[in-house]
Amino acid sequence: MKTVGKVYINGASRGNPGPAGIGIVISDSEGRVLREHYEYLGPNFTSNQAEYMALIKALELCSLIFPKGTIHVFSDSELLIKQLMGLYRVRSPNLKRLFREVKRKEKLFNKVVYHHISRENNVKADRLASKAIDENVNKQPQTS
Repeated sequence: MKTVGKVYINGASRGNPGPAGIGIVISDSEGRVLREHYEYLGPNFTSNQAEYMALIKALELCSLIFPKGTIHVFSDSELLIKQLMGLYRVRSPNLKRLFREVKRKEKLFNKVVYHHISRENNVKADRLASKAIDENVNKQPQTS
């Protein structure tokens, strides 16, 4: 029996470049959420870099849950999806490095299928990415 997983990803940046975070929701083929993950990337990333970093982390996490399975990746980033499907060229040197890393991670699976979805259909991953930024940017230094 083939293992099939779904993963919804989002990378967010405030300022572009600016503080960035990622959000990931992993579910089984029936849509049952198996894992949610969010992470702060740092203070100086573009939204496109954050999208790629979300995908890299998602593939790492999925490789533990669905080893050698088939993964369906859902993202509202048209650039990311079209670059990975070979419809757009990767021109940015920063994104080229991340693109190569994604291609290496894809080898952990039998198959990776990419789907572009609307922002409205990616709300959970988007909220997680925003939460990662909010929890880190909104920390105020303590003064006495």
